[in-house]
Amino acid sequence: MLSISLGPVALPLAPLLLLVAVGVASWIAGRLAATEQTTAAGNAVFSAGLAGLLTARLVHLALHFDLYAAAPLSALDIRDGGWHGSAGLLAGVAWLAWRGWQSPPLRRPLGGGLIAGVLLWTAGSLALQAPGHDTLPTLELTTLDSTSAITLPRAARQRPVVVNLWASWCGPCRQEMPVLAAAQQRERDVGFLFVNQGESAATVNAFLTAQALPLRDVLLDTRSALGPAVGSRGLPTTLFYDAQGRLVGAHMGVLNAAALEGRLRELRGPRTTP
Repeated sequence: MLSISLGPVALPLAPLLLLVAVGVASWIAGRLAATEQTTAAGNAVFSAGLAGLLTARLVHLALHFDLYAAAPLSALDIRDGGWHGSAGLLAGVAWLAWRGWQSPPLRRPLGGGLIAGVLLWTAGSLALQAPGHDTLPTLELTTLDSTSAITLPRAARQRPVVVNLWASWCGPCRQEMPVLAAAQQRERDVGFLFVNQGESAATVNAFLTAQALPLRDVLLDTRSALGPAVGSRGLPTTLFYDAQGRLVGAHMGVLNAAALEGRLRELRGPRTTP
């Protein structure tokens, strides 16, 4: 599951889960600490979370330096989902270890908070990977050019594909569409399927003409059924599937050029069957 709806707003679940995990870890650390150390223990956990996030972002940027060097300001766009989780976790643990070394009374509370936070994050992450959301859905859609029925696996044609859920009224969708359109023109081994949510063929054609977007493989999901099928209630949502139809990545929100290219590199990379 990628997101939840709060009224008209859809929120990505992964960042929310991280905030909850850090909050619970901080609360438990405060509960385990002596009265005079409660605030220090809670603050240390929050500081560890911030240190972890900063490290995770910097390591990601370093590993993909060539992508962000072309557009340096995109490094500040944390909406692209570019984080190195392992590096962030190690940085957070190192911060807590340093604080425990500085103040021995904090060692037990910080250790307890760390264990609770990691367990909650791990359990939540596994729960979000619900069965049924990890393969290419077999929903029947409609082609834009001929209005004939087609399924996503058939449209994928046994190749790696990027599936983008979008609508013409969605501002973030309009913002990222030129980036996706350029990638579709450039890529030869990866397919791009643009699945419009809930709009008519006339509306979609009018939008593409007005924006001068030369998109291929535009499909219509007039019932807006694909979002719930993949566990996302918000737009835009972009999903990455390998040639066997297995989900290898997902992103809710705007994708910039650097983030998209990073995802495509992972998608093109060799994958072995387990």
